Amino acid sequence: MALKVFVDTDVVISSLISPTGAAHFLLNQTDDFDLFVSNISAKEIDKVVKRLHLDIEKAKNLIQKRFFTVQLKETIEDIKLVFDEYVLDINDAHIVAGAKTAHAQFLISYNTKHFKADKLKKDFNIILATPASFLQYLRSH
Repeated sequence: MALKVFVDTDVVISSLISPTGAAHFLLNQTDDFDLFVSNISAKEIDKVVKRLHLDIEKAKNLIQKRFFTVQLKETIEDIKLVFDEYVLDINDAHIVAGAKTAHAQFLISYNTKHFKADKLKKDFNIILATPASFLQYLRSH
């Protein structure tokens, strides 16, 4: 069974900006695991891509070809109420909701300080990692 990996918006954006970074390698050069975003994350990625004047088609193709999209049906307000105890930045609550809904084993983010890693591991068995540390983990297993 493939590893399930939920990817934060910042990692997707980084992969679009830099063709040489860990995020780009993780999302484009490896396929040993299943990647996930949520419907809310996909909208967020679209907004950031437009704001930064990045290649919209490239972003859409990446999401369509490499990711499974989990559907979060709750409102943002409800998600924030339920998942606020897992984040230090309440605006990242939907990332935790998406990772939980996807039954992800890993949550990949550059903003690791925004999440309560111990609580994620204890309550949902989700390991928080940066792209580089996740790649290092893969190489060692």
